[in-house]
Amino acid sequence: MPSVPRTLTTIATAGALGAGGAVVWGVGIERYLFTVRRHELRVLPAGSSSVTVLHLSDAHMAPWQHRKQRWIADLAEAAQPDLVINTGDNLGHRRGLDGIRSAFAPLHGVPGFFVHGSNDVYEPSGRNPLRYFTGPSRHAKAAVELDTAAMDAFFADDLGWSDVNNSAATATVGALRIDGFGVDDAHRDWDDLDALPGALAGLTARDTAGLTVGVTHAPYRRVLDRFVGLGADVVFGGHTHGGQVRIPFSSRALVANCDIPLDQARGLSTWGPDAVPLNVSAGLGHSIYAPVRFGCRPEASVLVLRARDGAPA
Repeated sequence: MPSVPRTLTTIATAGALGAGGAVVWGVGIERYLFTVRRHELRVLPAGSSSVTVLHLSDAHMAPWQHRKQRWIADLAEAAQPDLVINTGDNLGHRRGLDGIRSAFAPLHGVPGFFVHGSNDVYEPSGRNPLRYFTGPSRHAKAAVELDTAAMDAFFADDLGWSDVNNSAATATVGALRIDGFGVDDAHRDWDDLDALPGALAGLTARDTAGLTVGVTHAPYRRVLDRFVGLGADVVFGGHTHGGQVRIPFSSRALVANCDIPLDQARGLSTWGPDAVPLNVSAGLGHSIYAPVRFGCRPEASVLVLRARDGAPA
């Protein structure tokens, strides 16, 4: 019969090997296992043709991340989107826009809506990951400003996307008019929810919209509640990274870095009494200071929107 010290040594060794294997997997393998999460929703007016939406979020791009850039670029051909929703945190380095240009260039000419996350404005900094278990993260006292204006110009002028930071805009897909509204990063309290009713009212021929979408980086409850109250047919969010490190096969994130319920920190769910569809992307990247994904692959979402009447389109 093994001695107690020998048994404890064996357990400790097995635990160390298991932890080491998890680190190797999360740092060296899973963070490169990009995947597409697909959903289908019946939210369009009767008789409408289907619309394919590509939801991108949290690329946290650094210039050397060529594998991620190529994978995103290939999505334009693979997904054939009619509309792009970008929920922010595109940049992860002061030269991150170089990689974003390479990744998003094939989406030129596809209409879209975008909002900011804080890492579209400030360069990331190192954080103690254990602090995320105590609540939403605090902000660095000093941070390097990024060239947000250049990124916005690329999105708006080169790609043709509409900026809906505390604002609203209209896109057209085939015969369908889509109104989009959104807020700047609620995690930094940059959201101006009171500006949205006026922004929506200012859209020409508002009553002709066949679909209204709400776009936020951080899916805080106050934002989701207001979006539903303003008539969003579908809501899109990011920010959470799906928890980034999860217990494999669990439906709940360990952390969300905001006040959304942990079982809604990734994927498609609903919000509010009318069960408005809510898609929270686990995102495409991670901070360069926390290069790991475990039980939570980097992802893009493809949502096929169809007519409510169930007719094929």
